[in-house]
Parts: sequence; C-alpha cells; structure tokens
Amino acid sequence: MSDIHTEIRGQVGLITLNRPRALNALSLPMIRDLAAALMAWRDDPAVRAVAIRGTGKTGPAGSPAPFGAFCAGGDIRFFHQAVLRGDAELEDFFTEEYSLNHLIHHYPKPYIAFMDGIVMGGGMGISQGARLRIVTERTKMAMPETHIGLFPDVGGGYFLSRCPGRSGEWLALTGDMISPQEAIGLGLADGLMDSGRLPEAWEALTQLDFANANALSSWFATYSIADSAKQPEAMAEIDHFFAADSVAALIEQLEAASSEWAQTTATVLRQRSPLLLQVTLEQIRRARTMSLADDLRMERDMVRHCFNARHLDRFGPATDTMEGIRALAVDKDHHPRWKPARIEEVTPDQVAPFFESPWPVHAHPLRALS
Repeated sequence: MSDIHTEIRGQVGLITLNRPRALNALSLPMIRDLAAALMAWRDDPAVRAVAIRGTGKTGPAGSPAPFGAFCAGGDIRFFHQAVLRGDAELEDFFTEEYSLNHLIHHYPKPYIAFMDGIVMGGGMGISQGARLRIVTERTKMAMPETHIGLFPDVGGGYFLSRCPGRSGEWLALTGDMISPQEAIGLGLADGLMDSGRLPEAWEALTQLDFANANALSSWFATYSIADSAKQPEAMAEIDHFFAADSVAALIEQLEAASSEWAQTTATVLRQRSPLLLQVTLEQIRRARTMSLADDLRMERDMVRHCFNARHLDRFGPATDTMEGIRALAVDKDHHPRWKPARIEEVTPDQVAPFFESPWPVHAHPLRALS
C-alpha cells in the first residue's frame, strides 16, 4: 500500500494517510495523490462526500491501526535535505501544498476530517477547510512552526486569525498544544467523538444516502459527544497579553507579570526564533482581514524568504528555518542558534521584507487561487 490509500465505498470517497511511522507527515507525492483524488471525485457524480483519516502505528497482527495520528505536518527532514542538495522540489512542495489547502476549503462536496491523535502543521492544512472537523479524546492539536524558525503556514494566518480574541496570536507564537475540547471552543473543530467508535462511524458513513439532506447531520449527531467545547483557562490572560503591539512588548509584559502561566509563556517564547516570532505576529494581524487565497499567496511569499532570506544575506543552511530544523529533527540538540538571538534585537527592516513578494503578480505561483 502506498502512503495514500483511496477508495470509493457507497457514496463516499475515502482517503487514508498511510505513513504511520512518520505520524503521517506529508511528502510531496502524498500531496499530489491527495489533490489528484479530490479533483477526480469533485467531478464524479457517484461521489457525494469525502472522508479522510490517518492510520496508527500498530493494529491487529502488527498491521497499521485503522485510526491513529492524523497528520504531524509536513516532512521537515525533506525540507532540510532539499535545501542541502538544492532540490527545486522544495518550491513545488509549498506551492502544491497551499493549492491543496485552498482546494479543501472550497471543496463543493462535504469533506469530513477524522482528526484523531496528533494534528499539527500540515495536518491542520488538510483538515481546517473540512465541512466537519472531528476530534477525539486522543487529539493533540498545535501549530508549532515557530519552534523550527518557521511560521504557521498552510492557511494558518487565515484560520488562526479568526479564532476568538487573541487566541490565534497565542497559538501561532507559542505553538502550544490544545485539548480537543479547547479546539472546539476556539473554532478549530466541530465535534468530539470517542476514538473507540471511529471504525463504526467510518463504516456507517459509507452507508449514508446523501440524497437525504439530513443524512450527514444525523450521522454526526449519532456519534458526536454533546457539550464538549471549552475555551482555555487562561483566555483572559491570552486576550490581555497577546494584544501587544510587538513581541518585545508582549514578552516584557509577560515577564513582569506574577502568574505562573505568564512566566511559563514568556519562557516558551524566549526559546522560539525571535525573528520569526515577530514575522508571525505580523502575519496573523495582516491575515485577519484577508481572504484565504490572499493569505496563502502571502504565506507562499513568506516561506520563500524563510529559506532564502535575501534581505538578510542568509541563504539555505544559514537561515533560522534550517537552523531550527537542524536543532529539532537532524542533530536533535534542541539548541538552535537564532539570529538575532533575542527579540529585542529584531528590527522592522528585518521583518518587513518577508511580506514583499519575490514574484510579480502575473507570475506568482498561486496567482490562480480565487
């Protein structure tokens, strides 16, 4: 079986991410297979809905479990290797991934994401546009890109900026993990299911008659757990501190506060790339008034600058993004050497060029998105 398994059962196109040892992290071939299936089913009248899941590491007789980590993100080891060997497929990866994200958000048929287990980064990109976003008690959700000197891409500017209050800034900057109940409370999921009932729910979905306008909502009501939404306990502090005009001001206020939450949050932010923290804050603030297509185009510009920071005369391995990936996933020393080293050293002139497109409008790789 390949890393993507697709089939049609009943009136539903079924997609299974089948790379469990990598927590179903997305490779470029997986992105291409996903897009191909969705485009084929979009025009197939026999397919009335699409469902997507990720397999787990162990199941009966050592085979992959039918449900597990949904998707841990993009394949950051590939990013690192592609940069070192000058592989142009790195550019293709982001262009095609963001196009896939846009396709899912605008899919004309119900798209149902079973967000069991780990849902991070690129996993959010292939689930946040779903008609139904299902979480379980095992769901661990985050956008942890600042941990590797990147920013929350895959449309993260769009969907995080639309979370209540300043929770989008909090999630984007810290990369903090949220519970399934918090995901629902922050508008990043639609309902909670018991993970033990997922195989039954998946099977029942293939039995639905979508000519009945209430079929999907009735199915969802049967399997979802009511009254499962809540907002983070620190929501008032999040709204207060993350309204700051800059990351430097934000950290200064957190470090001056007495609460354990504020001190812990300040410590987390001090570990992230100072440059990309300020870039990320600007991203979320800009995206709040953008369409999804415009946000994805902006993020495509930003990611080019992350791997080729021409305005800083830092390319490939010398960038914060490559340094972050090295420290987390390659050497695993967890001690990235950020440049600048402290948020107080980041200047507006270092941040602003991340939002300047390296392409003219007519040649932008995502110019066709609408």
